[in-house]
Amino acid sequence: MALDFSIVLRFQEALALGLWMTIKLTLICVVLGCSLGFFVGLARASRSGILRAVSGIYVEFFRGTPVLIQLFWIFFCLPLILGVELSNLASGVIALTLYMGAVTSETFRASLKSIGREQLDACVALGLSRRVQVTSVILPQAVLRAVPTLLSNCVSLFKESALVSAVGMADLMFVGQNISNNTARPVEVLTVVALIYFVIAFPLTRAVTLVERRVLAKLAI
Repeated sequence: MALDFSIVLRFQEALALGLWMTIKLTLICVVLGCSLGFFVGLARASRSGILRAVSGIYVEFFRGTPVLIQLFWIFFCLPLILGVELSNLASGVIALTLYMGAVTSETFRASLKSIGREQLDACVALGLSRRVQVTSVILPQAVLRAVPTLLSNCVSLFKESALVSAVGMADLMFVGQNISNNTARPVEVLTVVALIYFVIAFPLTRAVTLVERRVLAKLAI
């Protein structure tokens, strides 16, 4: 079989649209997932046994089950339970956000533990409200310490987002599959799709290493 990668050029606009959908989905889920993960991390570090138990069950469930099954359950089963139609975009956002929240909660929990108890005691001594403690003292330090791992989680989410093609969402993987089926050129098309993922993900992984070094140097660890 003679390979002809020039055929992919005919579909560059469709691939670009699919890539944009993938990036947009990833960004939405990163923002929502990291926000959720921070509050779940606070719950896991809480003095309340109920909060620790509920957040622990959530984290262990979404970390311990395949993302694809979570996506299928939300897309096919949740509408039957709620009696409401969910689009493939909504299902993808919900599934990836819940997964990202579970993963990043552990990152935030570890970073929260690394904040010295004396700083929290100082907040209490100064009479700062809990809201001010979280937003002005705890959050900035937790985010700084968690940045390298969070960036790594974001790269992983970018790659995991290819799973939404299984529910018909027109992301990069879905578009690539359709093109390969229509042209009967799976080797050329899927190779290019894989290279697109790599070209975006590889520099990000290198950036994670660089950021980690700088953060560690800043914290003098």
